Amino acid sequence: MPNLKPLYLHVDITSNFKLPAGVILGNVKTRRDCEEILQQNPSTRRKDGVYTIYPDRRRATRVYCDMTTDGGGWTVIQRRFDGQTDFRKKWNDYKKGFGDVSKEYWLGNDLIHALTSGRNQVLRINMKKFSGSMVYAQYSRFSVARESNKYRLTISGYKGNAGDMLIRNHNLNGMYFSTMDRDNDASSRGHCADSISGGWWYKDCTYAFLNRIYPPSDKKSSGFLFWGRNFENMKTTKMMIRSKN
Repeated sequence: MPNLKPLYLHVDITSNFKLPAGVILGNVKTRRDCEEILQQNPSTRRKDGVYTIYPDRRRATRVYCDMTTDGGGWTVIQRRFDGQTDFRKKWNDYKKGFGDVSKEYWLGNDLIHALTSGRNQVLRINMKKFSGSMVYAQYSRFSVARESNKYRLTISGYKGNAGDMLIRNHNLNGMYFSTMDRDNDASSRGHCADSISGGWWYKDCTYAFLNRIYPPSDKKSSGFLFWGRNFENMKTTKMMIRSKN
């Protein structure tokens, strides 16, 4: 019998399959946003508070979830109610986010981009006046581009009772984000973010600015957080997003 040498075969097996929403490799459960938390755990309905999400399916991020308004499932990207957090920040602060998610905060433009990229997101802004009444503005299409495109805003489809201050009265659709150290506005009269002190999407400049200095009362002043052509100062604001149902 001739000497036979062993034959070694190397076989690579590739399998293509689609992961269900909220699952990554390693069988680790993740939730991209507050809406997925509510879908996977209906007992969280009406339980507003701080939860952990994975906006890019990799990094854990703590956010405040509104599990009550209009059925719940809202991921809060901005929240203000007492003025304890300074919103007069620069580009990198707005890029990364700042504040305490259990209190006042800005989620961060990179994360807002991750949450809205390639998805039909609704933006809802709940506001409380110093008179005690509640108003809201809702937009059926909302997304923020990546940093290389200056966090360009896409927004449309208003409904609500607060007045449309982001499209009809001062169209911010297509506007870039500006901060005190980055002038990306369309104004020919100066640097809006520098003169108003805070990050926002500006045109020439704006009739709604929720990242301004927190007001002690309704002074009807553009020097403080305001909404509307009459610069009405708001006592609380909450900007939040979820998919269009």
